[in-house]
Amino acid sequence: MTGAGSLDPVPETPPPQTSSLRARLSALVREVGKFGVVGTVAFAVDLAIFNVLLQLDVETLLAKTGSTVVATTVAFTGNRFWTWRHREHHNMARQYATFFFLNAAGLGIGLACLTISHYGLGQFWPALQSPLADNVSGLLVGGVLGTLFRFWSYRRFVFRAADAAEPVSPAPDTTDPGLAPLPHM
Repeated sequence: MTGAGSLDPVPETPPPQTSSLRARLSALVREVGKFGVVGTVAFAVDLAIFNVLLQLDVETLLAKTGSTVVATTVAFTGNRFWTWRHREHHNMARQYATFFFLNAAGLGIGLACLTISHYGLGQFWPALQSPLADNVSGLLVGGVLGTLFRFWSYRRFVFRAADAAEPVSPAPDTTDPGLAPLPHM
């Protein structure tokens, strides 16, 4: 008992719980950040290997093919073991093949942007056939669209979320004779 005029301490109220949407958005931001770091490292690896191979007088397309394969492997490893390590990982060979295919599709998006700008629109506006316009359409626009596609497709098809377990319905109450299970015949 407390005396007149004294105040009991007020119990602490629990902090408000983070909404599901807020938690999911926060997780998505972390994934995007990790994806960006992995992509930056893979880009640096691609650039370095490509230029080293060119200095060794390796043919240009062969050098780019080799640097792309190594950079794609670096990106796959980083994304599998860091960005989406909390997701399903069943068949590494299948994941890598799907990752490589979707990476090529992302590259195709960048090439499509460059083709439309340089060869399509460039026929009407010659300024779109300049090196600056090619960099803007191929690297900037195509790079952004290709990266968005890669993030979405890797997340959706390569590093899928674990399937949520189906909710189990509660067993019927067998204390009520009207709900007792039927005997097997």
